[in-house]
Amino acid sequence: MSMRKRAIVMAGCGLLAGVSGARARDAGAETPHYGRPASSEAIERMDLTVAPDGTGLPRGSGSVVEGRATYAAKCMACHGPAGSGGVADRLTGGIGSLASAKPVRTVASYWPYATTIFDYVRRAMPLTAPQSLTDEEVYGLVAYLLSVDGIVRPDARLDADSLPKIEMPNRAGFVSLEADRFDGNLERHRQPR
Repeated sequence: MSMRKRAIVMAGCGLLAGVSGARARDAGAETPHYGRPASSEAIERMDLTVAPDGTGLPRGSGSVVEGRATYAAKCMACHGPAGSGGVADRLTGGIGSLASAKPVRTVASYWPYATTIFDYVRRAMPLTAPQSLTDEEVYGLVAYLLSVDGIVRPDARLDADSLPKIEMPNRAGFVSLEADRFDGNLERHRQPR
């Protein structure tokens, strides 16, 4: 088909689509109604956000020992022994490697807040059953992962009071870009370690 014929056919198709769309609007056709408004109970169940300062952390606690058992049962198949890597991302190691030629981005080497780890694990893990872990299991998993890299002691028990106080190795690696606090000088605005 010549370019001219192709252009005429395309213009005709466009014209027909416009006419049929106008007819549907004129006839009062409604658009499809997909979904339904979320109930306040559903919104509350999904409001899982935990802020860096710990706001939003639930009650409960978990120990390194409990977290090790949960990890073995629900995480190791994807993330490997002690979070060393498997079919899914590596979770441990890499501290101090971010400025190197081969950075290793893990929970310990990259994430600036331990509370963010809790938020992510509770919200998204395990991949095959997100939000199926209890709050105690999540506290335990975070304690276990942080113990692998020596961020918390092997006998640690984490809860809403202790988790926000953990100083992550890369806490100073992030800067605030809020307009009222940032003047373009990244070094000046790095958070103190």
